[in-house]
Amino acid sequence: MKIVLYPHPALRHPARPLTEIDQDVVRQAQQMLELMYEAKGLGLAAPQVALPYRLFVMNPSADPQLKDQEIVLINPVIMEKKKGTIEGDEGCLSFPGLYQKVRRAKTVQVHGYTLKGEEVLITSRDDLHSRLMQHEIDHLDGVLFIDKLGPIGKLASRSALKEFERDFRRAQEKGEMPPDARLIEALKELEGKPPITPAPPPQPDAVL
Repeated sequence: MKIVLYPHPALRHPARPLTEIDQDVVRQAQQMLELMYEAKGLGLAAPQVALPYRLFVMNPSADPQLKDQEIVLINPVIMEKKKGTIEGDEGCLSFPGLYQKVRRAKTVQVHGYTLKGEEVLITSRDDLHSRLMQHEIDHLDGVLFIDKLGPIGKLASRSALKEFERDFRRAQEKGEMPPDARLIEALKELEGKPPITPAPPPQPDAVL
Protein backbone atom coordinates (compact mmCIF):
# COMPACT_ATOMS: atom_id res chain seq x y z
CA MET A 1 0.00 0.00 0.00
CA LYS A 2 1.23 3.48 -0.84
CA ILE A 3 -0.21 6.96 -1.27
CA VAL A 4 -0.95 7.73 -4.91
CA LEU A 5 -0.24 11.15 -6.37
CA TYR A 6 -2.24 13.36 -8.70
CA PRO A 7 -3.33 12.65 -11.44
CA HIS A 8 -3.72 8.95 -10.54
CA PRO A 9 -7.19 7.81 -11.76
CA ALA A 10 -8.11 6.54 -8.28
CA LEU A 11 -8.37 10.14 -7.12
CA ARG A 12 -11.23 10.77 -9.56
CA HIS A 13 -12.93 7.39 -9.17
CA PRO A 14 -16.05 7.69 -6.95
CA ALA A 15 -15.79 5.20 -4.09
CA ARG A 16 -18.54 2.70 -3.32
CA PRO A 17 -19.94 1.88 0.14
CA LEU A 18 -18.43 -1.09 1.90
CA THR A 19 -20.86 -3.98 2.26
CA GLU A 20 -19.13 -5.59 5.24
CA ILE A 21 -16.37 -4.94 7.75
CA ASP A 22 -14.01 -7.90 7.59
CA GLN A 23 -10.39 -8.44 8.58
CA ASP A 24 -9.20 -7.03 5.27
CA VAL A 25 -10.97 -3.74 5.96
CA VAL A 26 -9.53 -3.59 9.49
CA ARG A 27 -6.04 -4.32 8.17
CA GLN A 28 -6.34 -1.74 5.39
CA ALA A 29 -7.53 0.93 7.82
CA GLN A 30 -4.55 0.24 10.08
CA GLN A 31 -2.16 0.46 7.14
CA MET A 32 -3.75 3.75 6.11
CA LEU A 33 -3.18 5.17 9.59
CA GLU A 34 0.46 4.09 9.49
CA LEU A 35 0.94 5.68 6.07
CA MET A 36 -0.76 8.87 7.23
CA TYR A 37 1.56 9.20 10.23
CA GLU A 38 4.62 8.34 8.16
CA ALA A 39 3.73 11.14 5.72
CA LYS A 40 3.05 13.60 8.58
CA GLY A 41 -0.57 13.91 7.46
CA LEU A 42 -3.78 14.56 9.36
CA GLY A 43 -6.11 12.45 7.22
CA LEU A 44 -6.17 9.88 4.44
CA ALA A 45 -9.02 8.51 2.31
CA ALA A 46 -9.13 5.06 0.72
CA PRO A 47 -8.96 6.39 -2.88
CA GLN A 48 -5.60 7.94 -1.97
CA VAL A 49 -4.20 4.42 -1.61
CA ALA A 50 -6.04 3.19 -4.74
CA LEU A 51 -8.86 1.50 -2.82
CA PRO A 52 -12.34 2.36 -4.19
CA TYR A 53 -14.05 2.19 -0.79
CA ARG A 54 -15.92 4.76 1.29
CA LEU A 55 -13.44 4.75 4.15
CA PHE A 56 -11.21 7.40 5.65
CA VAL A 57 -8.90 7.79 8.63
CA MET A 58 -7.84 10.96 10.42
CA ASN A 59 -6.13 12.34 13.50
CA PRO A 60 -6.17 16.14 13.87
CA SER A 61 -3.19 15.96 16.25
CA ALA A 62 -1.02 14.04 13.72
CA ASP A 63 0.41 12.28 16.80
CA PRO A 64 0.32 8.45 16.65
CA GLN A 65 0.55 8.39 20.46
CA LEU A 66 -2.81 10.15 20.78
CA LYS A 67 -5.01 7.23 19.80
CA ASP A 68 -8.06 8.87 21.34
CA GLN A 69 -7.88 11.48 18.55
CA GLU A 70 -8.05 8.88 15.77
CA ILE A 71 -11.17 8.51 13.69
CA VAL A 72 -11.77 5.65 11.27
CA LEU A 73 -15.07 6.12 9.47
CA ILE A 74 -16.81 3.77 7.04
CA ASN A 75 -19.49 4.88 4.56
CA PRO A 76 -19.49 8.48 5.87
CA VAL A 77 -22.17 10.93 4.78
CA ILE A 78 -22.40 14.63 5.64
CA MET A 79 -25.84 15.04 7.18
CA GLU A 80 -25.72 18.76 7.92
CA LYS A 81 -23.57 21.84 7.38
CA LYS A 82 -24.14 24.85 9.62
CA LYS A 83 -22.69 27.94 11.30
CA GLY A 84 -21.39 29.61 8.15
CA THR A 85 -18.07 29.07 6.40
CA ILE A 86 -14.36 29.33 7.10
CA GLU A 87 -11.38 29.83 4.81
CA GLY A 88 -7.95 28.44 5.52
CA ASP A 89 -4.85 26.85 4.05
CA GLU A 90 -5.36 23.30 2.90
CA GLY A 91 -3.03 20.66 1.51
CA CYS A 92 -3.25 16.98 0.56
CA LEU A 93 -0.94 13.98 0.78
CA SER A 94 -1.66 13.29 -2.90
CA PHE A 95 -0.33 16.78 -3.75
CA PRO A 96 2.85 17.00 -1.64
CA GLY A 97 4.04 20.54 -1.15
CA LEU A 98 0.93 22.22 -2.58
CA TYR A 99 -1.14 24.42 -0.24
CA GLN A 100 -3.92 26.85 -1.07
CA LYS A 101 -6.79 28.53 0.70
CA VAL A 102 -10.08 26.62 0.58
CA ARG A 103 -13.48 27.67 1.91
CA ARG A 104 -15.38 25.03 3.91
CA ALA A 105 -18.41 24.79 6.15
CA LYS A 106 -17.51 25.81 9.70
CA THR A 107 -19.42 22.94 11.35
CA VAL A 108 -20.61 19.60 9.96
CA GLN A 109 -22.39 16.51 11.22
CA VAL A 110 -21.24 13.24 9.66
CA HIS A 111 -22.99 9.89 9.82
CA GLY A 112 -20.99 6.69 9.42
CA TYR A 113 -19.77 3.44 10.98
CA THR A 114 -16.74 2.52 13.08
CA LEU A 115 -14.54 -0.51 12.45
CA LYS A 116 -16.69 -2.32 15.01
CA GLY A 117 -19.79 -1.67 12.93
CA GLU A 118 -21.13 0.88 15.41
CA GLU A 119 -23.31 3.59 13.92
CA VAL A 120 -22.21 7.11 14.87
CA LEU A 121 -23.06 10.74 14.23
CA ILE A 122 -19.99 12.92 14.60
CA THR A 123 -20.29 16.67 15.07
CA SER A 124 -17.08 18.55 14.23
CA ARG A 125 -15.35 19.91 17.34
CA ASP A 126 -13.50 22.83 15.75
CA ASP A 127 -12.52 24.37 12.41
CA LEU A 128 -9.71 21.89 11.69
CA HIS A 129 -11.85 18.89 12.60
CA SER A 130 -14.59 20.13 10.26
CA ARG A 131 -12.16 20.83 7.42
CA LEU A 132 -10.57 17.39 7.68
CA MET A 133 -13.85 15.50 7.53
CA GLN A 134 -15.06 17.51 4.53
CA HIS A 135 -11.73 17.07 2.73
CA GLU A 136 -11.70 13.30 3.22
CA ILE A 137 -15.36 12.81 2.27
CA ASP A 138 -14.73 14.83 -0.89
CA HIS A 139 -12.04 12.29 -1.79
CA LEU A 140 -14.64 9.52 -1.63
CA ASP A 141 -16.67 11.35 -4.29
CA GLY A 142 -13.68 11.95 -6.57
CA VAL A 143 -13.57 15.62 -5.58
CA LEU A 144 -10.17 17.17 -4.84
CA PHE A 145 -9.28 20.30 -2.92
CA ILE A 146 -7.98 21.90 -6.11
CA ASP A 147 -11.56 21.80 -7.43
CA LYS A 148 -12.58 24.26 -4.72
CA LEU A 149 -9.94 26.90 -5.35
CA GLY A 150 -10.83 30.42 -6.38
CA PRO A 151 -9.37 32.04 -9.52
CA ILE A 152 -6.21 33.23 -7.76
CA GLY A 153 -5.59 29.84 -6.14
CA LYS A 154 -6.07 28.03 -9.45
CA LEU A 155 -3.63 30.36 -11.17
CA ALA A 156 -1.07 29.96 -8.39
CA SER A 157 -1.38 26.15 -8.52
CA ARG A 158 -1.14 25.74 -12.29
CA SER A 159 2.62 25.20 -12.44
CA ALA A 160 2.66 22.65 -9.61
CA LEU A 161 -0.23 20.68 -11.13
CA LYS A 162 1.49 20.53 -14.51
CA GLU A 163 4.61 19.22 -12.80
CA PHE A 164 2.60 16.49 -11.02
CA GLU A 165 1.06 15.53 -14.37
CA ARG A 166 4.43 15.45 -16.15
CA ASP A 167 6.00 13.27 -13.44
CA PHE A 168 3.07 10.85 -13.52
CA ARG A 169 3.10 10.47 -17.32
CA ARG A 170 6.87 10.02 -17.35
CA ALA A 171 6.53 7.21 -14.82
CA GLN A 172 3.97 5.56 -17.13
CA GLU A 173 6.22 5.99 -20.17
CA LYS A 174 9.08 4.33 -18.29
CA GLY A 175 6.86 1.43 -17.27
CA GLU A 176 7.08 2.35 -13.59
CA MET A 177 3.32 2.95 -13.50
CA PRO A 178 0.60 1.06 -15.43
CA PRO A 179 -1.44 2.98 -18.02
CA ASP A 180 -4.64 4.68 -16.87
CA ALA A 181 -6.85 1.98 -18.42
CA ARG A 182 -5.18 -0.73 -16.32
CA LEU A 183 -5.36 1.37 -13.17
CA ILE A 184 -9.09 1.94 -13.69
CA GLU A 185 -9.62 -1.77 -14.39
CA ALA A 186 -7.90 -2.61 -11.09
CA LEU A 187 -10.22 -0.23 -9.22
CA LYS A 188 -13.29 -1.86 -10.75
CA GLU A 189 -12.01 -5.31 -9.81
CA LEU A 190 -11.78 -4.19 -6.18
CA GLU A 191 -15.26 -2.73 -6.03
CA GLY A 192 -16.87 -6.07 -5.31
CA LYS A 193 -20.53 -6.49 -4.45
CA PRO A 194 -23.30 -3.89 -4.91
CA PRO A 195 -23.58 -1.33 -2.10
CA ILE A 196 -25.87 -1.94 0.86
CA THR A 197 -28.92 0.24 1.44
CA PRO A 198 -27.91 3.21 3.65
CA ALA A 199 -29.19 3.00 7.23
CA PRO A 200 -31.18 5.87 8.78
CA PRO A 201 -29.23 8.40 10.89
CA PRO A 202 -28.64 7.40 14.52
CA GLN A 203 -30.46 8.99 17.41
CA PRO A 204 -28.89 11.98 19.27
CA ASP A 205 -27.49 9.79 22.03
CA ALA A 206 -25.03 8.38 19.47
CA VAL A 207 -23.42 11.81 18.95
CA LEU A 208 -19.67 11.81 19.67
